[in-house]
Formats: sequence, structure tokens, C-alpha cells
Amino acid sequence: MSFTIKLINVFDLYTERKIFLKLNELLGKDIEQVIDVGAHRGEFIIKLCKLFEVKNALSFEPNPEAFKILNDKTFYLQNRRILKIFNLGLGEKKKTDILNVNIESSSSSINLLNNKSRYFVRKYRILNLLKKKNITKPVEIRIEKLSDILNELKVDEIDLLKIDTEGYELSSLKGAINNLKNIKVIYFEHHFDDMIIKNYKLSDIHSFLIDNNFKKFFKIKMKFRKSFEYIYYNRNLFINYE
Repeated sequence: MSFTIKLINVFDLYTERKIFLKLNELLGKDIEQVIDVGAHRGEFIIKLCKLFEVKNALSFEPNPEAFKILNDKTFYLQNRRILKIFNLGLGEKKKTDILNVNIESSSSSINLLNNKSRYFVRKYRILNLLKKKNITKPVEIRIEKLSDILNELKVDEIDLLKIDTEGYELSSLKGAINNLKNIKVIYFEHHFDDMIIKNYKLSDIHSFLIDNNFKKFFKIKMKFRKSFEYIYYNRNLFINYE
């Protein structure tokens, strides 16, 4: 691991700490229901369950390789009936699609990469120094609507919806449209660099959430990247913040 990556990891821990403090401010320590979209290898849900008293959680990860690791790392949470995991992507429409699995698996996306982006060139110069690997490989995945799954599982009240889908956040949110009124807090990441080709801007997510009665509570920039993390809360369910 290069010095640059180690340094980024240190700053990411600082960002993560800020996020968890803000989630605690809104939700307290007891969390009844979490939806983790883009669970990757379980980094977020494992840490959340260590810091909070989480009673129920659903994690979704479409990458088969990452899903295997997620399954292994969260076995104890599944065994305690706290967590259920699904090898699925979540979007606006139920369909089969292609996931572009990157050599940095946390950056895998349903969206294509812009290989002419300066950020792309700089990033993968470090990650693929010897040029021994293809940067991406296509993998066929299933995409479902979150509202359909929640209806099937009879999940009504949701304390926290976390979305980290590398440029597919708006589609994931639209797939939860029938449940937004019952979601207390939404936490997501947005990339402002042009490495991932996406058909929306942050203003589209913001407008969508505002239209559904959410309000921005917190944002923080991720060091060395043109990426921010955001927390919004449901105004109907947090009257004290108005």
C-alpha cells in the first residue's frame, strides 16, 4: 500500500467519525432499522453495529466478489438475526444490468468510467502502476426496487437509509419513492469529479429530497477527492429541528 493511499485512509477515518457523530445526534444510540445500499464488504454496517445498538439491518451489494466477503465478515451479525444480506443492486426499475467491477472494488459502478478524466488517469496510475490488470471487468447483475423489497418483507419504519453506489444514488432513491415518508435519515455520497459518467447532478438529488420533505443536515468533503458525503433528515419526523 502506497503512502498516498495510507494517508487517504487516515483522513477517511476522520470523515467517518464526523458522520457517525452526526448520525448519533439525529438518531441516538438505538437504531431499529437500517438499509445499507452499496454495502461493499460490510465496512459501514459492521462499524455502525459496533457504535450503535442496531436491531435490524438489510444490506445490498451487487458485486459477487465483494458479496462473498460481505457474507463472511458479517456472519456473526446474520447469525444474531440482526442483518440480512442481498446480492442485488437497487434502482428505479427492476432489470438486469452490467456492473463495471474496478480493480479498486469500492469504486465499482453500474455507470461507465470516463477514461479521459484527469482524476481517472491520476487515480489508476497509482492503483495500476504495473499495468498488469484491466481496470474494469463487466459483470451481469440483478437490480430491484427498494420499495418492492420493503413491501415484500413488510418493513415500514426506517431509521437510516445509507446509499453508496458510485453514481447510481439518484436511481436508488427513486426506487424507494413509496417509502420515503417513513425514512428518518438518508446518508449518501456524491462525486463531483468527472470520472464516473452519470446523468444527474447533486442539485437533482437535492431537489428530489426537498420535494419529498427532506432537509440537508450535514455535509463533509472527503480529503484529496472531489467527493462529499451528505446527511438529510425527514422534516415530518424531526419536528425539533425545524
